[in-house]
Amino acid sequence: MSDPNDLLAFGPVPSRRLGQSVGINNIPPKHCSLSCIYCQLGRTNSLSVNRQVFYEPALLVGAVEARLVEAQRRGLTVDFLTYVADGEPTLDLNLGREVALLQPLGVKLAVISNATLLWRGDVRDDLARADLVSLKVDAADEQTWRRVNRPHGSLRLAKVQQGMLAFAAGYTGTLITETMLVRGVNDSVEQVSAVAAFLQQLAPACSYLAAPIRPPAERSSRAPEQATIDRAFMILNASVPNVDTLTGNETGSFGSSGSAETDLLSITAVHPMRKEAVAALLQRTGSAWSVVQDLIDQGKLVEHRYNETSYYIRRLSSCKSS
Repeated sequence: MSDPNDLLAFGPVPSRRLGQSVGINNIPPKHCSLSCIYCQLGRTNSLSVNRQVFYEPALLVGAVEARLVEAQRRGLTVDFLTYVADGEPTLDLNLGREVALLQPLGVKLAVISNATLLWRGDVRDDLARADLVSLKVDAADEQTWRRVNRPHGSLRLAKVQQGMLAFAAGYTGTLITETMLVRGVNDSVEQVSAVAAFLQQLAPACSYLAAPIRPPAERSSRAPEQATIDRAFMILNASVPNVDTLTGNETGSFGSSGSAETDLLSITAVHPMRKEAVAALLQRTGSAWSVVQDLIDQGKLVEHRYNETSYYIRRLSSCKSS
């Protein structure tokens, strides 16, 4: 059976932005300040803006070190250590301490954040330690933001944007943004133009346009037509340099620890896997498809069909709202 500590780090996995990445899952399912309609992990069960301690830093760092050692043993490249969690990474009160402990490992460190807590000075200080920070900018007006991201009731977009601008002004690492376009929700000319105007103020090194390609929290959340994505690209490209799209599946293979069960549960906790990717991982570990079926029978893994493709995701534990 899998050790729960194995779920704190996973991979390396192919990232469409960061090459081969060892993922860091520092948030239990599913503590987040947003409940985005397109989230690949489903609806948020614990909507919160309160930072707290979830894991001891030494435990998390040990899990990451073990992944790096295993990757090196197997001859696998690791380009980044990436905080990409079951929820919002900055809810972790120990984030800054963890980053400081991870830096001596000599691998670049990235944090994928929804940006909602950047109005807090301590959060900005914690993220300032990272080599790369990715911020979510799905909308630039309050109504659209609430519709697509469904934030905690205490949050206001103007305050979130002020925090983002304050962070960008002092950050010396690489700042990138990601805008997820959902058909009929935030993809109009006016909505995208508002995002472009805000990104112009933020001045990221690169701005990514994405669309839902994995099973979303709400089945009605669909990718825009290609013509709409192309139009959004042109609008952003007229305001900010280095616009790119993330509208296809990742390329490359998922790294393995040697245990198919451990790898499946840790990776699918934050990254739904296509059937083809699962089959390739099983082949590398010399395992049969029965491993997948056993996890499904035990209620640990769930199969979803989306856009005529089978995806596998770890069943998340229920959490009370806070």
